[in-house]
Amino acid sequence: MSHQTPIKLLIVDDHPPLRKGLREVEEINRQIVVVGEAGNAAEALKQTALLRPTVILLDYRLPDLSGHEVCRRIKQTHPAIQVLFLSSYAAESTVRSAFDAGAAGYLLKENDAQKIVDAILTVSRGGKVVDPMLADILLAPAYAASASPARKLSALSAQETRVLQEIATGKTDKEIGEVLGLQTKTIRNYLDHIFSKLGVHTRTQAAALYLRATNEP
Repeated sequence: MSHQTPIKLLIVDDHPPLRKGLREVEEINRQIVVVGEAGNAAEALKQTALLRPTVILLDYRLPDLSGHEVCRRIKQTHPAIQVLFLSSYAAESTVRSAFDAGAAGYLLKENDAQKIVDAILTVSRGGKVVDPMLADILLAPAYAASASPARKLSALSAQETRVLQEIATGKTDKEIGEVLGLQTKTIRNYLDHIFSKLGVHTRTQAAALYLRATNEP
């Protein structure tokens, strides 16, 4: 991409103040032009089709759909668009799901504006970006594939085990929160940690592993 060519950026995050703050990237590098914003997955998909951005700066947790599913749908219909995740979630399962869905990069929200700008420039040119804080997570799986289900479960905290027990009964995040007296967002945070420790990517896989472990002789 020529340096004169504008990098059209779509910002997707459900927190308006954060979206406003991220517009600072335009001031740091004039090549970047923020062409739109979205606060949920539905709006993100609509704006993507309408604006055809070069890069989408995407939060992982959206109110209506997970970030990796948003990324997957975008890449299916607009493969040339680069998706750069900017998230507070650092669980292995979250990061791997993002890249499996076709993301070009994954940064944590603690990064300053200049690092976000650098990442936007990199992915716009076809490069890949991984937050340095996530390198060890991606290079070293939590457990060897040969570890038994019971051994994997032993790594969970007492509260994580309780959440997993409720997952195995088929409850939703909201229902689990009601049972344990926790907010739905807190349950989702526990799920990220559980998935990472167990080396799984979905609730179904987590539930199946739990049932295998509890039925082991």
